[in-house]
Amino acid sequence: MNEAGKRPSTLITVLLFLGALSILFPLYLAVVTALKTPQEVAASVFALPTSLRWENFSEAIRLTNFFTAFRTSAFVTVSVVLLTLLTNSLVAYAIARNQDKPLFRYLYYYFISALFIPFPIIMLPVVKQTSAWGMDNPVGLIFLYVVYGLSFNIFVYVGYIKSIPREIEEAALIDGATTWQTFWKIIFPLLSPMNATVGILTCLWAWNDFLLPLVIISDPEFATLPLVQYIFQGQFSTQYNLAFASYLMTLAPMVIVYLLAQRWIISGVTQGSVKG
Repeated sequence: MNEAGKRPSTLITVLLFLGALSILFPLYLAVVTALKTPQEVAASVFALPTSLRWENFSEAIRLTNFFTAFRTSAFVTVSVVLLTLLTNSLVAYAIARNQDKPLFRYLYYYFISALFIPFPIIMLPVVKQTSAWGMDNPVGLIFLYVVYGLSFNIFVYVGYIKSIPREIEEAALIDGATTWQTFWKIIFPLLSPMNATVGILTCLWAWNDFLLPLVIISDPEFATLPLVQYIFQGQFSTQYNLAFASYLMTLAPMVIVYLLAQRWIISGVTQGSVKG
């Protein structure tokens, strides 16, 4: 804000404009390319199409077997989000309330240390082990996403749980509630802001991830949406108009999720930043 405190400064306005442009310009290219013929794409990337070629979308659906991949991605993403919220918050609760004990303090730092291990380092052993256990399918993929998200989610959950007064749980225990009832009926609802943050980050990760499905899934029938996009990358050429039509259809569900959940997402980020 300037000295009057009423108008945003020029620098902030310029930065906001550049930030908006960095999002809108690639989106413009994706939309116009998805509606062009291959000849129009080759002639000019930036020009508008002479006529809207909606057939690109139906052709992309046919080539990628889109709805089968969509069902697989939706199954994996929904399962990962639900299991992550239920299991990771429960583990974080146990650690946060027992961190004065050496075992739980060790577990906390053990999980946090996993944040610094790049996935490519453990990729080959994971692929070999999941294949040996018959987990090279969507179920194995769900299990790995839940486990790999554990370190970061424990980090954010533990900080938030520590800000919840212990007196609330002590009152519940005096009234006869068990530890599970205290967590499920009192603590878990209080975690709603963090659940929203963890849920949306996990949703975006599981939906958009390319590398883990690429190395884990062995049957093409179980390919997720990011994997089927690879069909447009030829050895000597790329079908840009069909590829971008497919990208837009893959992007659409996440945009809808954001529009429906933006109130909880923003609330989760702001409350988490205050209490964390």
